[in-house]
Amino acid sequence: MGMMVGKYFGTDGIRGKVGEQPITAEFMLKLGWAVGNVLAGKTGGSVLIGKDTRLSGYMFESALEAGLSAAGIDIKLLGPIPTPGIAYLTRTLHAEAGIVISASHNPYYDNGVKFFTGMGAKLATEVERSIEAKLDENMRTVNPENIGKAQRMDDAAGRYIEFCKSSVSMNLNLKGLKVVVDCAHGATYHIAPHVFEEKGAEIIVIGGKPDGLNINDQVGSTHPKLLQSKVLEHGADIGIAFDGDGDRVIMVDHKGEIVDGDEILFIIARSRHKSGCLGGGVVGTSMSNLGLEMALNELGVAFNRSDVGDRYVMEMLKQKSWHLGGETSGHIICLDRTTTGDGVISALQVLEVMQQSENSLFELKSAMSKYPQRLVNVRLDKKVNVVESGEMQKAVLEVERELAGKGRVLLRESGTEPVIRVMVEGKDALLVNKLVDQLADKVKELSTN
Repeated sequence: MGMMVGKYFGTDGIRGKVGEQPITAEFMLKLGWAVGNVLAGKTGGSVLIGKDTRLSGYMFESALEAGLSAAGIDIKLLGPIPTPGIAYLTRTLHAEAGIVISASHNPYYDNGVKFFTGMGAKLATEVERSIEAKLDENMRTVNPENIGKAQRMDDAAGRYIEFCKSSVSMNLNLKGLKVVVDCAHGATYHIAPHVFEEKGAEIIVIGGKPDGLNINDQVGSTHPKLLQSKVLEHGADIGIAFDGDGDRVIMVDHKGEIVDGDEILFIIARSRHKSGCLGGGVVGTSMSNLGLEMALNELGVAFNRSDVGDRYVMEMLKQKSWHLGGETSGHIICLDRTTTGDGVISALQVLEVMQQSENSLFELKSAMSKYPQRLVNVRLDKKVNVVESGEMQKAVLEVERELAGKGRVLLRESGTEPVIRVMVEGKDALLVNKLVDQLADKVKELSTN
């Protein structure tokens, strides 16, 4: 759900179960009004609203529209479109803000909202605080002659398709490449197939028939098994899976093996480093595989880790004036191409590397060796400060001694549930499994004392 950083806002907007506060029609009405006042009230400019394919998106779209209209803000309705598409259109249409109705990779019964500034960037924390403060005020409608108007944009998808294609060379021709595209029954269903087909690929689409309830249901980047089987069944060269709102991508090579965000990040970084256009180093997160760091170091490419979450990757990229970063989950940010994580654009970058290098995806990913990594979630019966305890720190030091500088340990608390995440990685898979179980047992022991 994303770690809570405010009263309503988490690390990626506001998200939760439909019908439960704050994911209700009443709250969205008030939220639209508050956002209209904070983000566009001084200028009276327009706000864009886009959504993924969840059934509840209709309800929340109408509620947000009404709230914005009551604040005197004009609205452009984009319909189903990927999150990065909303960021792009907000910027190019010179809107004051963009609103995304989506719960990303979550099931249909969850939903949420996230926002983009007029520059297509995510909101700063202080702006989120201003919106939360406005929500505590009584809602007041502007004078009748100043009420905002709404119009639906029929060409939003087409504009975004052209933008995606413009992120790679006009000479990129995917003719002869067979691609299985998994749209997760989500927002890319009418975008991604056109992009790859118009670039010349032969495509097979799965997860491309949304019904409002099947988004992310055993398809998409969080459920790649179907994609793996379809790649093998059709003898495809590559498989590409997006999440429900299209800002993440996971790939599958011709052998049916998953290529995750770390490997995608490496493939793009290595190619740009060789051509001299990387633009600095690479940002990963505390969960990025140690193999990625080692492989980049061998190339002489700087690698820094941020906290988990694309907003933290983005913050570090901006601090360092670098262009490329991402997460293991497939959230890849190419700031020299667009302003936010974009699954379709990230996939195109990899396809361009394949064509330029004349290597398969399997060959490209093989240049990086992933370290065996295992993550265990230890659920606690009560909220206890286990991670910072002296006994836990001692146990971590013992594990790090066993790894002898050839591995990594990470313990962190979940921000949304009573769970401690225990991760160990190293060169020896058997040792990794032993050590992660050892630490998980210690967490359980200390949480029950």
